[in-house]
Amino acid sequence: MRLRTSAAARFCLAAMSALALTLVSVPQPAAAHTSGGRWVTAWGASQVAGSEIPGNNCPAGSGLQNRTVRNVLFVSAGGDRVRVRLANTFGTRPLSVGHVTVALQESGASAVPGTLRTLTFAGRAAATVPAGRDLFSDPLPMRLRALSSLLVSVHVDEATGPVTNHPFTAQGNYLAEGDETLDVSGARYADTPCWMLVSGVDVRGSARTAGTVVTFGDSITDTASTTGNANQRYPDHLARRLQSRHGPSLAVVNAGLGGNRLIADRDGEPYYGPSGVSRVERDALGQSGVRAVILQEGINDIGFDAPAEDIIAGYRTFIDKVHAQGVPVYGGTLLPFRGSFVWTPERQATWITVNDWIRHSGAFDGVVDFAAATASAEDPHRMDPAYDSGDGLHPGDAGTRAMADAVDLDMLLGRGDGKPVRL
Repeated sequence: MRLRTSAAARFCLAAMSALALTLVSVPQPAAAHTSGGRWVTAWGASQVAGSEIPGNNCPAGSGLQNRTVRNVLFVSAGGDRVRVRLANTFGTRPLSVGHVTVALQESGASAVPGTLRTLTFAGRAAATVPAGRDLFSDPLPMRLRALSSLLVSVHVDEATGPVTNHPFTAQGNYLAEGDETLDVSGARYADTPCWMLVSGVDVRGSARTAGTVVTFGDSITDTASTTGNANQRYPDHLARRLQSRHGPSLAVVNAGLGGNRLIADRDGEPYYGPSGVSRVERDALGQSGVRAVILQEGINDIGFDAPAEDIIAGYRTFIDKVHAQGVPVYGGTLLPFRGSFVWTPERQATWITVNDWIRHSGAFDGVVDFAAATASAEDPHRMDPAYDSGDGLHPGDAGTRAMADAVDLDMLLGRGDGKPVRL
């Protein structure tokens, strides 16, 4: 989460078919149930409308013209083909893209020599993404290992207007003047904090990749207070656990948004994104190969003094939407927050009621008890100091690892009925 000094921000959680043009509204989760060699989303980020972000020099609000964005993306699963999803999700005009490349990252903005490749769209290097839509590239033959980092570079020639983006990343990204998509050295790039113009990287997964699990939430899922450029978010640790196990595995998508609320938008603050219940179809069910969702969201709603019954109603709406697509959803308890700037006795009471409902209502297909995994042994309402980033609200690197360790992998790889997954 990026903490801000304004009163409102005190409550935010720091926060390709070959040669076929594929416009994306919401990809169908049915891909999760096909035979081996399926497409899975190996990296994804929830998008927000371009706007000026207080204390942040991301240019998404003012837009881009004749510039190249180089996004650094940590992929959770490997495969033998890659396709990239360009994002004009919140754009109000067509997005003209001149050239897109993909490469393995060597360090910073530099690419591993010999790995940089041009992506095509219906066989052409240039593409136009309609307003309010996304666009998949053609599939590119590329051997990609899980837990590696990609550079996806996008050149836009015409003025974009406000740019669809993901504002808080815990990752340094890059921006250059002109078309520098073929630059291997990265020497012409300067830093930018946000991901822009790209919302997903799909891979044609190996036989052991059973599908995609989407981790959905706010800043605790998005970045927490983890070390930058080190991939220490809880979904990153979950990806490492899944890749280290024998047998079936899953790709992991991080659908967290810093400052996001479950049941309401944050008026005047578009950089925190639409509410969780309104973005579930796109950000969770819209991922390729989705077969499970972990929901961990609601502390921002508590920080805005939402009643427990309203938050619980939001959970029920979210669950119904996911279940309507035949996908299981697992509830994550909210982390302890006594001692943080959000805490009051009244909010603590709401937290207790909400976590009790998550654990015992039976509404979810299973529970991940993040609260128990990160709580202090002396006070279950306070985060363990070993896991606390220092603000009493957001976990640091050790805390996000503890969260990932709390996830039952067999539960994720089942079908919600305890039976083993079939590849």
